[in-house]
Amino acid sequence: MSIRCTGFRLLTMGVLACQPGSAGTPGNPELQNYLSEYARNYQRLTYASQLAEWQSNTHIIEGDSTNAVRTRQANQALARYVGSNENIARIRGYLKEREKLTAPEVRQLEMMLYFAADKPQSAADIVAQRIAAEAAQTEKLYGFQFRLNGKPVSANAIDESLRVSRKLPARLAAWQASKEVGPALKPGILRLRDLRNRVVGALGYPDYFGYQVSDYGISSEEMLRLTDDLNRYLRPLYRELHTWARYELATRYNVPVPEQLPAHWLPNRWGQDWAALVEVKGLDVNGALARHSAEWVMKQGEEFYRSIGFDSLPASFWEKSSLYPIPDNSPYKKNTHASAWHLDLDRDVRSLMSVEPNREWYETVHHELGHVYYYMSYSRPDVPLVLRQGANRAYHEGIGSMMGLASLQRRFLAGRKLVAANAKVDSVAQLLQEALAYVVFIPFAAGTMTRFEHALYAERLPAERFNQKWWELTRKYQGIVPPGPRDERWSDALTKTHINDDPAQYYDYALSYALLFQLHDHVARKILKQDPHDTDYYGNREVGDFLKRLMEPGATRPWRDVLRETTGRELDGKAMVAYFEPLYLWLQEQNRGRKATLPEL
Repeated sequence: MSIRCTGFRLLTMGVLACQPGSAGTPGNPELQNYLSEYARNYQRLTYASQLAEWQSNTHIIEGDSTNAVRTRQANQALARYVGSNENIARIRGYLKEREKLTAPEVRQLEMMLYFAADKPQSAADIVAQRIAAEAAQTEKLYGFQFRLNGKPVSANAIDESLRVSRKLPARLAAWQASKEVGPALKPGILRLRDLRNRVVGALGYPDYFGYQVSDYGISSEEMLRLTDDLNRYLRPLYRELHTWARYELATRYNVPVPEQLPAHWLPNRWGQDWAALVEVKGLDVNGALARHSAEWVMKQGEEFYRSIGFDSLPASFWEKSSLYPIPDNSPYKKNTHASAWHLDLDRDVRSLMSVEPNREWYETVHHELGHVYYYMSYSRPDVPLVLRQGANRAYHEGIGSMMGLASLQRRFLAGRKLVAANAKVDSVAQLLQEALAYVVFIPFAAGTMTRFEHALYAERLPAERFNQKWWELTRKYQGIVPPGPRDERWSDALTKTHINDDPAQYYDYALSYALLFQLHDHVARKILKQDPHDTDYYGNREVGDFLKRLMEPGATRPWRDVLRETTGRELDGKAMVAYFEPLYLWLQEQNRGRKATLPEL
C-alpha cells in the first residue's frame, strides 16, 4: 500500500463565492450582488492561474523560463484580486454585522477572508516576490535530473531500486541519489520561508504554520498537541513494528542489529512507507498487474467508482490529464508526484501521475480518483462555489486513502481476478503489510514533517541547522538514522515535495488516517457486514450513497456534524488501533526476547 500522502491540488488558497440565491434566503441584496461579482471575476482568474500551474508541472524544460513567467503573471493577477484592499475591506465590513447574515453567508465571507490573507495587496510587493519564488522553486524541484551510477535516472527508478534491491551498496547509492536535489532547493526555501511569513503577517497571523493551522479553527500549539497525542496513541504498535523491522532487516542483509534503522535499509526515500518489506503469499498483486497495461489500471479505477454509483469521468479528464511516465530521454520533465486537480472548481478535473502496472500505482490510481470524484460530487449548483472543498482538508485525504485501502484487500482483488477466488492468503502478512504503510506513516507525518515545518516557520529555524534538525526529528519520531554523516552541505528535508510546494499542512495526512479507519470500519461493519480486514466495496450502491452523503456537502456544513450524522461518532483513533489489534499481539510474540530501542516521546 503506497501511502504517499498525495499532494492533491485542492486549491485551498481560493474557491469561488456563491451564485445568487445559493447561500440561503438572501437578506442583503447588496451582499448577494457582491458575492456574484466576486464569483465571476474569481473563476476567470483562478482558471487562468491553474492552467498556468498545470503547464508548469507537466512540461518542464531546463533553462526555459517561459512557464515560470506565465505562471507568475497568472498568479499575480489572481492575487491582486483575491487580496485586494477593497475586497478585504468589504468582507470585514459585512462580517461586522454578522448577526444580520445567514450562516452560509458568514461561512463564505470568512472563507474569502482566509483566502485573502494568503495574498493581501496591503503587502503587494511581498506577494509578488513570493509568487515568483514559488514558480522558480517548482522549476528547480521538478526539473532536477537525478543520476545513479553516473547515468540519468527517473524518480520512479530510484523508488523501484529502494523497493526491490537486497544489496546494501546498491540501496545506499539509490538513497544518496535521491538526496542530491536538496542543496539546490535550500536558497529558495529560505527565501520562501521569509516571504510566506511576511505575507500572512500582514493580516495578523504569527507565521505561515499558524495561518495554515487556523483553517481547523485551532492554534499551532493545539495542533502540535493533537499530533503528538496521535503519535503517543499509536506508539506501542509502532514500537513493535520498529523492533520487528530492525531484526528482520539485519537478518536479510546479514549484518548486526542496529540501534535505530538506517534510512537506506527502508523501501521509501523518507522512511514513510515500509509496505514493500513484506510479500503476502497468495496475494501477488505485482505479478498479476504485470500482465496488464498502465491504461488498464486507470480504467479499473474508473470502473470501481462507476460500480458504486458514480458517473463516468468526463471525456476532458482523459484528454487533458497527464497520467503516464515520460521517457527518461524526453526533452522535458514533469512533476512525478501524484496529484488530483480541480482547475475551474467545476467540471475541469484532471490528474497528474506516472502510472505503471504495479501494486503501488494500482493503489495510487484508486486514491487519486477519490479526490477527483470528491471534486465532482460537490461541484453542483446547490453548493455555494466558495464552499466547494472538503469538509476539512483531512477529509479529502481520508476518503482517497480509504479507497486505496479497499482496492488492495483480498476479497476486492479476487473480484477483479487479480488473485484467485480460492487463494489462501497469509492474513497476518497482509495485516503486517498494511501496518507498514498506515501505522508507519503516522510518526513521519504527525511527527517529523509537522515538527520540522513548525520549526521552519514558527521558530525560524536557522539555515545552518536544517539537516541537524531534520535528522533529530527523524530519529526521535521514526527511529531512523542516516547511513552516514549528513552535515549542512545537505538539505535532506527539502527533498520532500510538500515542504516546497504544499507547505505547513502535512498534519492533514496524519489526521486523515484516523478518519480513514473510522470510515472504513463503518462501511465494513454497518453496510457490507464484512470483516474490515477483508472487504469488497465493488458494485455496492449503498457504499456509494454513504460516500456521497460525506462528499456532496463540500464545506457547507461543519465537518464534525457530517461525521456524526454519517458514522454516529466523533473522530478518534480507536478504529485504527482496533483494526491492527490482532497484529499487535502477533508482533509482541515475534519480538519476545528482542530489545526495543525506539526513542521515547
